[in-house]
Amino acid sequence: MRYVRFGKTGVQVSEVCLGTMTFGNESDETTSRAIMERALELGINFFDAAHNYNKGVTEEIVGRWIGPHRRDIILTSKVFFPSGGGMNDQGISRRNIIFSVEKSLKRLQTDYIDVLYLHHWDDHAAIEHSLGALDTLVEPGKVLYCGVSNFAAWQTMKAIAVAQAHNYAPMVCCQPMYSLVKRQAEVEIFPLAAHEGLAVVPYNALGAGLLSGKYLKGEKGRLTETEMYRQRYDNPQYVEVTRRFVEFARAKKQSPAALAMAWVMSHPLVTSTILGARSVEQFNDTLQCLDMKLTPEQRAEISALSINPPLATDREPMAAMNARGW
Repeated sequence: MRYVRFGKTGVQVSEVCLGTMTFGNESDETTSRAIMERALELGINFFDAAHNYNKGVTEEIVGRWIGPHRRDIILTSKVFFPSGGGMNDQGISRRNIIFSVEKSLKRLQTDYIDVLYLHHWDDHAAIEHSLGALDTLVEPGKVLYCGVSNFAAWQTMKAIAVAQAHNYAPMVCCQPMYSLVKRQAEVEIFPLAAHEGLAVVPYNALGAGLLSGKYLKGEKGRLTETEMYRQRYDNPQYVEVTRRFVEFARAKKQSPAALAMAWVMSHPLVTSTILGARSVEQFNDTLQCLDMKLTPEQRAEISALSINPPLATDREPMAAMNARGW
């Protein structure tokens, strides 16, 4: 297992981060524990959770297992999405952040969370209030580091600027969606992360299983079982990219799931990539990515199977201007 620095924190994390969203839903507790044991055995020291995953059951499963391993694991959680029945049990209001973290700490059976992500931008909550709440949690050590997930680049930059202006705990990482079929993060989020020194921890590297090729064979999974994922990947272009990619992987005699993961990991700005699974077998298959160190040329070859995202502006990049002359 390779370990990398987590932004500017000085902390080291494994290049693969264990995603736990399946725990308590697609994966029962026995399977979830087996996956965590396997991850630990391989040297994965970075676990990703959220307060709303399976209505808190995910954190409870992690909490019942993590005890003797707690100090060896960099553990994350997130706050935004509804987690209870109350009208205020959602969003990133100061109230919901503070209350949600207290509940997460009890479920996780720990007195601190290594990284807390704001899971989504909230149009109804002043970001100053949200970041002030994070700072309140950092001060006594209930949260060690803060980050954002699913924020646009401008939202991330605003959070960074507000934290700096108020001397709040800084934003140290971001968690964008990123895969061969969804490359928007390359346009502004990755350059922002590079400029600000943020750790980048992508999720959905397999496109909810799309890039494994299983849906091309009529198998079931998130895209057939969950409306959110069906809508997220309901694009004929994604299917065509997947066909080209799966054919490429099979011609190379490689697991499509592992190669899709390796492609995300090969981006020079990616710190650690989230990998979730329903079973130990599925987990082991995708973990073949650890033996796939793509060269820039190999990455470019796979990228060509996809669709390049548009530039952040309509003006051509400086490289093109310099090449043709002023």
